[in-house]
Amino acid sequence: MTRQILLNAGEGHPARPFNFHLTGKDHSSRARTGLFHTSHGTVDTPVFMPVGTQGTVKGLTPDMVRETGAEIILGNAYHLYLRPGHDLIARFGGLHKFMNWSGPILTDSGGFQIFSLGALRKRTEEGYAFQSHIDGSSHVMTPETCMAIQEALGSDITMCLDECPPYPASFNEVESSLALTLRWADRCAKTRRSPGRALFGISQGGVHPSLRKRGIEVISDIGFDGYALGGLSVGEPKELLYETVDFAAPLLPAEKPRYLMGVGTPEDILECVGLGIDMFDCVMPTRNARNGMLFTKKGKLVIKNARYRDDGSPLDDQCGCYTCRNYSRSYLRHLFIAREILAIVLNTIHNVTFYVSLMRGIRSAVREGAYGAFRKSFLETYRTNQEEDEG
Repeated sequence: MTRQILLNAGEGHPARPFNFHLTGKDHSSRARTGLFHTSHGTVDTPVFMPVGTQGTVKGLTPDMVRETGAEIILGNAYHLYLRPGHDLIARFGGLHKFMNWSGPILTDSGGFQIFSLGALRKRTEEGYAFQSHIDGSSHVMTPETCMAIQEALGSDITMCLDECPPYPASFNEVESSLALTLRWADRCAKTRRSPGRALFGISQGGVHPSLRKRGIEVISDIGFDGYALGGLSVGEPKELLYETVDFAAPLLPAEKPRYLMGVGTPEDILECVGLGIDMFDCVMPTRNARNGMLFTKKGKLVIKNARYRDDGSPLDDQCGCYTCRNYSRSYLRHLFIAREILAIVLNTIHNVTFYVSLMRGIRSAVREGAYGAFRKSFLETYRTNQEEDEG
């Protein structure tokens, strides 16, 4: 079996140039719909990308992910570089074949993960010197090696190596960090990549409008296939997050996809779609599922709470996922209390499906020119039951 897999590793999809076009706009906001094409398929936007950091969406097989309706997933260059290694994944034909996912994959550069290492990393002009969080071994990540790692993984959309400044940080600290990110972006853009592989530039600048504007002007001049807003959802107040997106999103090239990294809650997504964002990712659906926090149209639900012990209803009677079609809240509570692995699987199926369904509803509302009404109605219902953990 192993020999057969290796023999087939070189068989891949023909390279198809990445391209994006808008398909609709809302009349009362900046919300928009679009379509981007990759060698592994087409993706409708606005889109939520389930996070598959280490080559798996935690708790789900690829077939289960597909059944949720997800069109694209996210991997992480830092984690896959450390384990099992990008060279090994390349020998198996790339990440798509290695993990048996036939759809598009976006890989994060790992800059945020290296930033999160704190004392285990050192920033230089050349790149990052850091120690592995797994075994303490020493490594260097430069813009060029970051691109080489993502090239080996075979992702459809790659991200520039950047530095994410902490919050709070002084204006001068953020300005210095931004300047380095822009120099690294230029080096990433000059690194050769395979035909059809997209490269997104990342806007940094913290919550400072003048720095955001300066950074976006530079990365726009360099020219990328798409543009991301990074360095947000790192501890700043929610109002500052929205203000920064409101200011920065219109400055990004309108004809390219706009990606807000690491965001977020259903409320965040609804707000930021209205501000012109096309792409989102967040660990929240999968992480919350493992912790027993489930999303429903009527708000968040803590499945271990005693009120669900005798509850024979599905998690969400408006959800058509495998979990809601087949299992009661009572059974799901039993699995979670008993710490059965199936609890994580069923909870994750539901949460990911909830997010994918939310995006589908958003796209439909934008096409109909009714995004404002959809957002208002969804939030009014969603906020009726924001349940707390009863202990």
